[in-house]
Amino acid sequence: MRSLLLTAVAAAVLATTTAVPVQAQNTEVVNTAAGPLLDAMFQDHAVLQRDRPVAVWGRAAPGASVTVAFDQVQVQAVADADGGWRTHLPSLPAGGPHVLTARSGGSTQTVADVMVGDVWLCSGQSNMEYQLRQVTNADIEINNARDEGLRLFLVGRSSKPAPSTSTAPVGQWRLTTPDSARDFSAACYFMGRDLRKAQTVPIGLIAASWGGSIIEDWLSRQTLTDLGGNQQALAALAAYARSPEDGEALWRDITLAWWKDNDPGTKQGWNGERFDDRAWAPIPAEGAWENTVPALAGFDGVVWMRNTVQVTAAQARQPATLELGPVDDVDTTWVNGRWIGGGQGWDTPRTYSLPAGTLTSGRNSIAVGVLDTNGGGGAWGPASAKRIVFADGSTVSLSSGWRHQVSAQVASLSSLPRTPWIGGSGMTTLYNGMIVPLGAYGLKGAAWYQGESNAGDAPGYSKLLPALFADWRARFENPDLEMLVVQLANYGPAVTQPTDSLWAALRESQRRTVAADPHAGLALAIDIGDRYDIHPTNKQEVGRRLALEALRLAGLSTVSSPQPVAIERGADGVHVRYAAGTALSLYGFNRPVGFELCDAEGACRFVDATLTGDQIVLPSARPSDVKVRLCWAESPICNLYGPSNLPAVPFEAPIV
Repeated sequence: MRSLLLTAVAAAVLATTTAVPVQAQNTEVVNTAAGPLLDAMFQDHAVLQRDRPVAVWGRAAPGASVTVAFDQVQVQAVADADGGWRTHLPSLPAGGPHVLTARSGGSTQTVADVMVGDVWLCSGQSNMEYQLRQVTNADIEINNARDEGLRLFLVGRSSKPAPSTSTAPVGQWRLTTPDSARDFSAACYFMGRDLRKAQTVPIGLIAASWGGSIIEDWLSRQTLTDLGGNQQALAALAAYARSPEDGEALWRDITLAWWKDNDPGTKQGWNGERFDDRAWAPIPAEGAWENTVPALAGFDGVVWMRNTVQVTAAQARQPATLELGPVDDVDTTWVNGRWIGGGQGWDTPRTYSLPAGTLTSGRNSIAVGVLDTNGGGGAWGPASAKRIVFADGSTVSLSSGWRHQVSAQVASLSSLPRTPWIGGSGMTTLYNGMIVPLGAYGLKGAAWYQGESNAGDAPGYSKLLPALFADWRARFENPDLEMLVVQLANYGPAVTQPTDSLWAALRESQRRTVAADPHAGLALAIDIGDRYDIHPTNKQEVGRRLALEALRLAGLSTVSSPQPVAIERGADGVHVRYAAGTALSLYGFNRPVGFELCDAEGACRFVDATLTGDQIVLPSARPSDVKVRLCWAESPICNLYGPSNLPAVPFEAPIV
């Protein structure tokens, strides 16, 4: 699954998003023929976590003693048989700059301008990856990005099927300047900037995101194993790590079995060489089907596309390549009734080899089964990108002549296993490539801005998100690691009547996970999104709300988005009670909007509401009503707010 439908412009922007290149640091290394003593995370301008022991590690000669000095503090370590060593500095107060030195034998490494403060990891998909240069008022924000007490570390994109033992740097600690901030995560930067203003202590920000990524790709193998249901994918991933050929062969069998067992079109032979598709409707060769085929607007599921091409005898004797461009999200592709490939990833171009003999002189059939799991759908790339290229350089265009037929809606299908080694849509690969290299670096907390790519499975996300909390707390050796979650923003169609909403259900999963965790905070974006653009540009407010939640968890503020503490039936209707003294207010109207009452059959209706002090009264409640919903839609209208211009949290909850 991917982020919901992106426009071609937004997709192009994301395709050009790159990390700041890792540059040589000024760290002084003396007489270390075997390389630096300190791990690559410890560089000039680094920030170490205050008020808790700080892990420091690196490599030296096997069995060698290592002395680590932090100004006047010294600690010792001994390298193991593989040369790895590790020790801890004692709890340190905020401040700096300091000098960190490691010595072993005749080797010395010195790291300068090290600060002690709070360190935050920022991670997720494209809205966290979204760069400062793309936001509202970007020129002004970039020009004002000047703060030596705010340090930035941008992790380059890296997807690995297994954790790497490489000690190469994955990023560089940099002072905040217009140059360093320009390509940094905007939401992360604004959060850090606001924390600096509120606390005046050094802040270190580590940004590690991947546009379109699913949460499963940020989890460890052990966590996914413990959650269950991932055995086939994890087995194929392990095989791929040993041998890509073996992994791909295993995965081919797994996916073909899924199509055979689940897809009605496959069962009816729509992939066959001689299948008669003349009754099928035409479909454009480019553009997502939700935008180009009115009958498929809003459709998620399997659609088959077929075409025929004429090939000369000379061309048929040659090997060739079939180019389909990107396919959203999953495809299974057949030529003359023969399976020639399949892939996953909404923005991954599909290129398949056609060995000599695959094509025949004269008519040839091409059949592509496409599974779209959310938004968009189809072979959406340029029509000119669809063609067959022969070894002699000749080509046959596939820019027209496509016909299509709907096979099944996604709701009627069992979940298709995702190719586990594809970065962003796989399993564990981003954890292996972008989290593991950070080691046990000391953190205050992590800000998580993700969920669009998992919006089709809120029940699953309810298990995955707390698993991520536990996984990262173990990885960074901090059981109290603060986890900040940006709830999904408003995006998608407005509604005139209550409806089921995948995005609303995912928001509720996020809300409940955070509410159950005393070290977690929820930053709302329900009112600062864009119903026409999945990438809203107002990241300043996202950062402000993340910072407010961080301050609340630190005991420095009590401000947070209002959530109900009780929903009760009274003589005058249903009462939605908020915490005593909550300063609720209404914007744009004298009554709250967006409240719904639902009966036991799941039928919901919009209802009038009144604000009285710290509670909302729904006077039209019926005895059959069993639950209340607020702002339950992709792009709801919400006008109930609390202090600091924070919207009330959308929710679904039973009446008691």
